[in-house]
This record gives sequence, structure tokens and C-alpha cells, in this order.
Amino acid sequence: MRVAVIQQANSADLRANQARSETLIRQAAAEGAELIMLQELHNSLYFCQSEDVNCFDLAETIPGPSTDWLGKLAAELSVVIVGSLFEKRATGLYHNTAVVLERDGSLVGCYRKMHIPDDPGFYEKFYFTPGDAQFNDGRCGFTPIQTSVGKLGLLVCWDQWYPEAARLMALAGAELLLYPTAIGWDRRDDEGEKQRQCDAWITVQRAHAIANGVPVIVANRTGYEAPPEGDVGIQFWGHSFIAGPQGEFLALADADTEQVLLADIDMERSENVRRIWPYLRDRRVDAYGDLTKRYRD
Repeated sequence: MRVAVIQQANSADLRANQARSETLIRQAAAEGAELIMLQELHNSLYFCQSEDVNCFDLAETIPGPSTDWLGKLAAELSVVIVGSLFEKRATGLYHNTAVVLERDGSLVGCYRKMHIPDDPGFYEKFYFTPGDAQFNDGRCGFTPIQTSVGKLGLLVCWDQWYPEAARLMALAGAELLLYPTAIGWDRRDDEGEKQRQCDAWITVQRAHAIANGVPVIVANRTGYEAPPEGDVGIQFWGHSFIAGPQGEFLALADADTEQVLLADIDMERSENVRRIWPYLRDRRVDAYGDLTKRYRD
């Protein structure tokens, strides 16, 4: 199966961002992609650099305008599209939500981001309520979404640092792990610190592929985005990538280029890898009770 990641630089012009995303989606489909994923909150700038109640105007319902747009594209191109939206569930209740549009244009699943950061430049707790369940589904949020290209274990950005999230998706039958992302450097950090952060981000996600024997697909932003005032902004570090079930790179983007990143994934190989490295077989579930505690005192 050929998969594609869209690595994009955004501006304050929402229509221009959408038009650029559509151009890149069409390019990916023309190059044979069956599954296409966009970056986190792809419609707008990464507005979470500051706390501003006016930014709630960017939120939309699901289904809504963006799912309609993505659904029409998915149906026209006969591809599965993964998008990432600022969801208005109700007034005063908002989520960072990933959506899946099937080849026929139908909305087949949503995932509401479970881990919500609150750090300088990433004030997401001001905007987002943690996910509690899949959209219109009473199951746990860590539940794969069934599609024509396989069971997608869809997670979002800060979720990617948590092995528990990846494991729970794998335990529920996920055949691929997908991470739409918006992460970058503080320009005040020195080059060594920047490299360590980017390397850690890549390494932890490759480890999820290895520990669960499934491919991992990661879409990140590129380009510089400044907040309205008072900070140096974020230089998004790109480096979107696609890794196989042993963490091997199948495709890796650079830091600064908008691009369609393509790779061919052999789903049968994942089956074979899990046969020779049967981590799920040897898990000591009888001894893991403390994982449900905040901290073991």
C-alpha cells in the first residue's frame, strides 16, 4: 500500500492553506497514494502559541465544512484521507480532533486528542478538552478506526510521547499508527539542544513501531510561525517520516521543505515481524497493575 504524508507551511490565510493542502493531496493521489495524512490543525496557523478567546472562532463542528471538503476530495480521488481539526463539540467544549474520510467520502471515524500539553508556546489546555471517547462511539479513545486500507491507530502530536497510547492501539488491533503533529524549535535554543529534541521526537516514535511491530506514519509542519505578540515563535522542524514495523525509515522529509512524502508499506511484512518478535505474547499483564497509578510512591 502506498501512503503519503503532507508536510506543509501555513499562513493566516485559511483559504490559501486549504487550497495548498488540496493541491498536495491531489499530487499524492496522482502518485498512487491510497492513504493520505495531513498535519495537526492543518487549516490554520498553530494558534496555541498564545491564549486568545477569539481563536475559538476557528473551531467547527464535526461533521462540518472541513469534513465536507475532505470527504468530497476522498470520493473524487478514491483515497482515504486523515485530517486534523479544531472541533467545536458544544459552546465551551472543544477538542483537537483527527478525522478519517473513506474512499467513498464518508466520515468513518474520529479521534479526540487524549494528552493535552501546557508549555510555553503550546498552551493547548486553554483550548482543548482531553478526548473521552471516539466520536459517536462509547468505546475508549484508544480504539482503531476500521477503513478500506486497514485499522488505523490514530493519535495526535503530544500523544506520540506516550508508549501507553501506542500499546493500547496495538492491543485493540491497530495495523498502522498515525500521528498528525505540530512541533518545532524555540529559536533561542542552541543547535545542540535543537538536534537533541528532534532526535528524541523521531526516536520515540520509531520505538513505538518496534515495540508494537506496526508501521508508523508521522506528519509535521514546516516553516516559522510567530505568535500575535510577546514571544519568539516556533520554527517547525518538519522531518515528517514513515517507518516500517522494525522502526526502519521508509521515507524521511527534511526540516524546511513543503512536500508530499511517499512510501510503500508491505502489510504482510508487519505480520512476519510480529511472528519473530512476539512482544504481545510475552507481556506480563499480571505484573503491570501499577501502570494505572499516577506515580508509584
